[in-house]
Amino acid sequence: MTNNRPDLQTTLAEQVALTGIGVHSGKPATVTLQPADAGTGIVFQRCERSDDTVGEVPARWDRVTATALCTVIGDPASDGVSTVEHLMAALYGLGVDNAIVEIDGPEMPIMDGSSLAFVEAIDQVGLKRLDRGRRYLKIRKSVRVDNGSAWCELHPYNGCRFEVTIDFDTPLIGRQRFAADLTPEVFRRDLARARTFGYVKDVERLWTMGFALGSSLENSVAIAEDRVLNPEGTRWPDEFVRHKALDAVGDLSLAGLPILGLYRSYKGGHKMNHAILEELFSGAGKDAYEIVEAPVWREGGQIERSGLAAAVYGPDVS
Repeated sequence: MTNNRPDLQTTLAEQVALTGIGVHSGKPATVTLQPADAGTGIVFQRCERSDDTVGEVPARWDRVTATALCTVIGDPASDGVSTVEHLMAALYGLGVDNAIVEIDGPEMPIMDGSSLAFVEAIDQVGLKRLDRGRRYLKIRKSVRVDNGSAWCELHPYNGCRFEVTIDFDTPLIGRQRFAADLTPEVFRRDLARARTFGYVKDVERLWTMGFALGSSLENSVAIAEDRVLNPEGTRWPDEFVRHKALDAVGDLSLAGLPILGLYRSYKGGHKMNHAILEELFSGAGKDAYEIVEAPVWREGGQIERSGLAAAVYGPDVS
């Protein structure tokens, strides 16, 4: 029997590169996705020149350093990378367990403001099954974080499900809800094309602060008063909540392992998405999860069962 079981870890079949601009710096950025061994996880490597690696940062919740405008891991002034959420959503949504992400600067390219270009790049090269069972983060009891009227929760669930609700004062958006069990098919069809959005007045304020210098109608949905400025309009009537769900997928992927559980949020965002992981892995949430490993299929159809992994968090380096 060949190693083509869905419970095996995966990586990319080949490397693939994308080039765009950073939404905040406005500068060109090239990212190359490289295959990686089982147990590597997702690791970002800053490569300012082709022959030089500045540093590397694993894509994990405990390496997050900022969540105000985007999700940042590490220190962008040295080894870190900002705006990782759209790529991370694509990797998580398509079931990529292991990859090296080489980036030639401190900011990921924004592409069209969604995960679409990353999904297309991954689909272009395809995935490769590895010879080690996939490890999962299984939610055992509910965890919740509140911040004013906003809140988010993780609950036990037989699968991976996202239920995201937003509630904006403007009637253009209002209250919208997205709910679905996450599969590669659902991610491609319902989330991958959802673009980032913002108010023109807020972008103008960010420009004066030196941020959002690469923001344009090519990579975001621009809202002025109660209308969308993009000539093509929105890709769905509820594109706004779909993008918030996309961000949640990317941010929750920083748990480091696929989650078996339900994530539910109201008026959430990068800060709340990260806060629920902090709560989960803190002392208060230490018995709220366990790490389980899928059976590993060997040649000849034999199954090697490893049962529960030790409750030690992080990539498998054995």
